[in-house]
Amino acid sequence: MTSTLTTEPAAGDLSRRRPRRTPSAAPQGRRSAGSRIAYVYILPFFLVFAAFSVYPWLDTAWISLHNVRLSTYDQREWVGLANYKDLLTNHFFWNAFRNTLTIGVISAVPQLAIALGIAHLLNHKLRGRTFFRVAILMPYATSLAAATVIFLELYSPQYGLINWFLDLAHLPKVDWQNSKWPAQFAIASIVMWRWTGYNALIFLAGLQAVDQELYAAASVDGAGKWGQFRHITLPGLRPTIIFAIVVSTIGSAQLFGEPLLYHGGLPDGGSAGQYQTLGLLMYQQGWANDRLGLASATAWSMFVIILAAVLVNLVISRRRERKAG
Repeated sequence: MTSTLTTEPAAGDLSRRRPRRTPSAAPQGRRSAGSRIAYVYILPFFLVFAAFSVYPWLDTAWISLHNVRLSTYDQREWVGLANYKDLLTNHFFWNAFRNTLTIGVISAVPQLAIALGIAHLLNHKLRGRTFFRVAILMPYATSLAAATVIFLELYSPQYGLINWFLDLAHLPKVDWQNSKWPAQFAIASIVMWRWTGYNALIFLAGLQAVDQELYAAASVDGAGKWGQFRHITLPGLRPTIIFAIVVSTIGSAQLFGEPLLYHGGLPDGGSAGQYQTLGLLMYQQGWANDRLGLASATAWSMFVIILAAVLVNLVISRRRERKAG
């Protein structure tokens, strides 16, 4: 009897092994179709951005080169850079620029410092900290008109609560509306009241992203609370602090609602323009003085000032990072 033996291929015989199947890549047509669908999804954003941001931005630049009246908007007269020359030689522009700068510094610096302190406190385990986190955001959600009316009552020269306390302390009353620095401080206090809680929540989010093991290691090494704050909290919050400074700078340069309502809706910024900002000046030139070309030049000047301030902040922060590194 003869029998036929079947042998399996040797382990080292690669020629008889079955080739492994590798996952095939997606067809080129399917990938291109997916890319087109992705562009369709993001297209509405770019359309809205172009219609409400890019076009008004370019149109404002074009109008700033013309003599345009609100009453005769279609009749434009080309004047080139005459509006910018008129603006830079105008006393009202430089007065508004100084007021914008001083009110911005008075409001932004204490605001960010207080917000950082509040965020540091809320980062610890406190009873009812959820309530406090919501409560500090309430001023931001409050109507600007309602808040300004309340502050007007507080700063009233005759019947205001603040002057009443000053009178109890046998201190002279302050004219919070017609004096320059008291009026600017009053407007800055409205800005601080509204935006401190908002910045505190931003700082709180940044604090929660800092590695908690660093604090434990610092405690083992004998570092106190102040040392941990200086060497762990501040370096960990550097990107968040830069963001808050940039946003506060932009908001300060565009300050409009608070000084407008503080003077009863008039854009002249007080009896002597003591708190007229660039935003109020732009509004006054365009809608009160019927000079849209000059108002557009003011808007572009504000844009250049904001851009320069943001670039200065970024340069300073990068230099500090290099020194720290």
